[in-house]
Amino acid sequence: MLSSGCAPLLLTGGWTIAALLEGPAYDPVTQTISVLAAYGAQGSWVMTGALLALGVCHLLTAWGLRSAALAGRVALGGGGVTALVVALLPAPSSGGSLRHGSVAAVGFALLAVWPLLAADRGGAAAPWALRPVASLAATALMCVGAAWFLIEMQHQGAAGVAERLVTSVQSLWPFVVVASCLRHSAKEEPAPPGA
Repeated sequence: MLSSGCAPLLLTGGWTIAALLEGPAYDPVTQTISVLAAYGAQGSWVMTGALLALGVCHLLTAWGLRSAALAGRVALGGGGVTALVVALLPAPSSGGSLRHGSVAAVGFALLAVWPLLAADRGGAAAPWALRPVASLAATALMCVGAAWFLIEMQHQGAAGVAERLVTSVQSLWPFVVVASCLRHSAKEEPAPPGA
């Protein structure tokens, strides 16, 4: 619960503080999070730290989320590893980087498919966030968000907004799944004798 709950807080806190340190030269609507972690950025140390912490949170959540199918846990853990690698391969201050962008794309993909891969095919007996319909809806939402981000990147539009939306959903969904699993297990526990 702790690792999954910290992930969205660390990510949004990281980009908020890093943007404040960067000042008015940074436009969160059009510029990506990677700009905040780029070499030479005023708040790069904050954004890099947030990405490293996010990666660790995803790894810990994947390790502890025993209710999810193994393929989903592996994909979530892989998303955590890519967050670590993205932090270690920041984009140059002059613009994009093929290495950075490739690792980020792999991370987006892994974090988008993990809900579907983690789904429990047991139907109504599974926690609601691990049921196939909820998992498919989460994956679809993340894929639509990633597609919107790519469109905005091509048109120099609201890429920052699109990226923040999809990364927020991707960092929040593990918490939703963990909370769903905890609630489900609390319902399943039998009442103690005499209660």
